Amino acid sequence: MKIVFDKVGSTAKPIELEVQGVKLKGTLQKCGYHRVALDAQMNGSLTLDCDRCGQSFDYAIESPLKLTLSDEVSEDKDDLDIIEFLDGVIDVTYILESEINAIRGAYHYCNICDNRDEDFEVEY
Repeated sequence: MKIVFDKVGSTAKPIELEVQGVKLKGTLQKCGYHRVALDAQMNGSLTLDCDRCGQSFDYAIESPLKLTLSDEVSEDKDDLDIIEFLDGVIDVTYILESEINAIRGAYHYCNICDNRDEDFEVEY
C-alpha cells in the first residue's frame, strides 16, 4: 500500500493492511510540514523457529507502532523512530515488512525452552 505524502492531511487517514499473517490497523496524520505520524496497532501471529531447540512455534504479536515519517532527510538525533521516504510516497507495506523482519531477527524461545534453567548443548 503506497500513499502519496502530500495526500495525508491534518485529519487522521485510516489505514489497514495485512502481510504474512500480521495486520496493521491505524491512522496517518500530518504532524508538521515534512512529517506524518503513523499511529497503529500490529496484531497477528508468525511462525518462528526456537533459537535453542529449533522447533517451530506460533508467536503472537500484539504491539503498538508509533512512527514519524518524513519526506526529507531528517537530522533529528533525538527521535530515532523516523523513516524517510525521499521520493514522496509512503510505503506502508515496507514499514510492516520491516517490523516483521525485526521480530524475526530477534532471539525467540519456544515455551518449553523458555522455562528451562539448565544449560543446553548440542553435539554435531
